[in-house]
Amino acid sequence: MAPVNAPLIPLHHFFDNPERANARPSPDGSSIAYVAPRDGVLNVWVEPAGGGEARPVTDDRDRGVRSYMWSRDGSSIIHLQDRGGDENHHVYLVDVHEPGRARDLTPFPGVRAGLIAAPRATPRHIVAGMNLRDRSRFDAYRITLATGRLELVGENPGNVLGWVVDRAGRVRAARAQTEDGDFEILVADAEGGALRVVARYPNEDGGHVYAFTPDGSSLWVGSARGTDRARLVELDLASGTERVVDEDPVADLGGPVISDRTGRLLGAAYRRDRLVMSVHDDEFGSDWERLRSLHPGDPVVTGQDAEERVWVAAYDDDRDPGATYLVERGGGAARLLFRSRPWLRSEDLAPMEPVAITSRDGLTLHSYLTLPLGVEPRGLPTVLVVHGGPWSRDSWGYDPEAQFLANRGYAVLQVNYRGSTGFGKGFRHAAEREFAGRMHDDLIDAVRWIIERGTADPERIGIYGGSYGGYAALVGATFTPDVFAAVVSYVGPSSLVTLARSFPAYWRPFLASTWHRYVGDPDDPDDLADMEARSPLNRVDAIRAPLLVIQGANDPRVTQQESDQIVAALRERGIDVEYIVKDDEGHGFVKPENRLEAYGAIERFFARHLGGRAEPAGAR
Repeated sequence: MAPVNAPLIPLHHFFDNPERANARPSPDGSSIAYVAPRDGVLNVWVEPAGGGEARPVTDDRDRGVRSYMWSRDGSSIIHLQDRGGDENHHVYLVDVHEPGRARDLTPFPGVRAGLIAAPRATPRHIVAGMNLRDRSRFDAYRITLATGRLELVGENPGNVLGWVVDRAGRVRAARAQTEDGDFEILVADAEGGALRVVARYPNEDGGHVYAFTPDGSSLWVGSARGTDRARLVELDLASGTERVVDEDPVADLGGPVISDRTGRLLGAAYRRDRLVMSVHDDEFGSDWERLRSLHPGDPVVTGQDAEERVWVAAYDDDRDPGATYLVERGGGAARLLFRSRPWLRSEDLAPMEPVAITSRDGLTLHSYLTLPLGVEPRGLPTVLVVHGGPWSRDSWGYDPEAQFLANRGYAVLQVNYRGSTGFGKGFRHAAEREFAGRMHDDLIDAVRWIIERGTADPERIGIYGGSYGGYAALVGATFTPDVFAAVVSYVGPSSLVTLARSFPAYWRPFLASTWHRYVGDPDDPDDLADMEARSPLNRVDAIRAPLLVIQGANDPRVTQQESDQIVAALRERGIDVEYIVKDDEGHGFVKPENRLEAYGAIERFFARHLGGRAEPAGAR
């Protein structure tokens, strides 16, 4: 079966590197940086803002640079990189005037580093988190960019999950976890001073800290205290009382928009089916509406100059990935800088439609349906694509997997099952102790919905996902073996017990509020038995559908053991299973050649078992 009047888009158009992406202006606005391939590997390039010759700044030859920032003085590019996907990131600095000569600011083997802040008030420094003293906890360090000198400015007592820097560049607040998995907000009167508890939040109420207010007397906090949805509050540091600043009647708070220059609140973002912005500043509101008028997608400001006169905005659009504009605020000029994948034509991509599905126990599952072009949407082969996390969500916008599968002739259904974020604390916590239970029921209810509306052929339903989505795929193969005709697990856990026992040391402080609360503690005998019962590895005899398993050998989150053991169990029973392992990858494939191999295997696997189409052999 092949869609009519829909050209077959080459696989590499979806999964090779973009032509350009992730643009940011320099602090003085004179230059634009972005990532683009250099000899086939993504690196940071810089070009004059008014146009001119671009030059590469970084010279990564392995995994590529994807996330970066300008130093505050505009002299350098700062970026993170790990080795082979092990997620032990180091912080690197490259002088834009001496391209390619990267300095490792955190040169410690086996240590994981991450940026906390690049304070405006202290441009010669950054603040980074590192588990240098103790692999299970992250302290805060001030790093002098010119010399690499480290200064310990926040010593983690063992319960701190994240540090917060004030507008003077001082580490003065933290979010911590209690033994029961609830949260505390801690504040010190001075950097290095004793941390005191300002507020306590039950697990479901959040208490996520965003920033200090301009005068430093309060914190902007995401809180669901006394309500189902997370909203923006101002937390007074003297009294611990909250003042509600903004909330949405439908969605959880996505985050505040705060002026880097003044510290003032400009807006608050929410994601319903599409992005919604609540405006708190007239000038910002006028500029935001202008962004909305430039392109039909949802705008994301990816960077701005130090004076906040120029924005770079990228648009999330289901049929136009990564259109990026340079916009002068206050009604000045606006021009298209680039489209990330100019070889993709909007008319060849499929619209993503928000749909609402009702679960068997009455929950609304906000979902997305992408249908192949040029064919009647009746009796189609269908792929259920399950997002990872599970503390994450599917959103409207360009999704290369959805577009790739739709182009191959499949209806693609993406479901925000219970436990997904953004839909209120009741919906999120309805997933507690429901792995392979009601969380999976939601997926099956969605499959029944798409069959009952006539879109899907019930004999040609596939399931695919990564991380938790890979676990969900294996649950589909073992707990509901009659539903799915083909199953793909990408870095998916097969045993909840061996998974929990393999978590890296730096996850330990998070487990009480996440894994132990939602799934269980394998050191508790009752929890252990329940986790074993919810593990696909212990139900391999039920598997009937063909299975494709994909794994990164260096994955620290879902180790290779998870895939190895279910593949071995199936092969011991004489069941053929296709297995791809990459020695130079971690939790998801980064290298283009590995991505293309993996998605090529998925393409052929689903074509063979569900009847979609595939590129001819040798086309790539």
